[in-house]
Amino acid sequence: MKKIQLLFVSLLLLSFNSCGIYSFSGADVGNAETFQVNYFQNSAPLVEPGIDRTFTLQLQDLIQSQTNLNLTNENGDLVYEGEIVDYYDAPMSATAESTAAQNRLTIVVNLRFYNTLDPEKDILDRRFSFYYDYPANVQLTGAILATALEEIFTRITQDIFNATLANW
Repeated sequence: MKKIQLLFVSLLLLSFNSCGIYSFSGADVGNAETFQVNYFQNSAPLVEPGIDRTFTLQLQDLIQSQTNLNLTNENGDLVYEGEIVDYYDAPMSATAESTAAQNRLTIVVNLRFYNTLDPEKDILDRRFSFYYDYPANVQLTGAILATALEEIFTRITQDIFNATLANW
């Protein structure tokens, strides 16, 4: 019985030994060891201060938490860059009095991704967007804005991660 348990434990431990190509997140980083995320400038017609820095940091954090890549400021094996190209708030549904009942904040990010080790995986221009719906009777400030940005950026950064590293 002890031999079977020892064999089982040995197989279990060997299954966690990885060649470094795959991860639990499904990321395929190939031979890359480093990545860099250049500052995503906010070039949207309607500018919300600080969202460019927030987005850039959230993308860096996501890649660091889901891969074993090291963040660098220059000469990264994988390079992410782009800009926030749209930020708009629009009414989504109306009440019987013809006023807005719900509004939608939408953010659009343009991405350029360069894989210096495998240029066939480059993405030269691709847009990612997501939205957040909120009641029209509240102002899009403070905690409501923070929640909206968190939800939108979580979705966009995950979509970027999937498009560049998860091969989905």
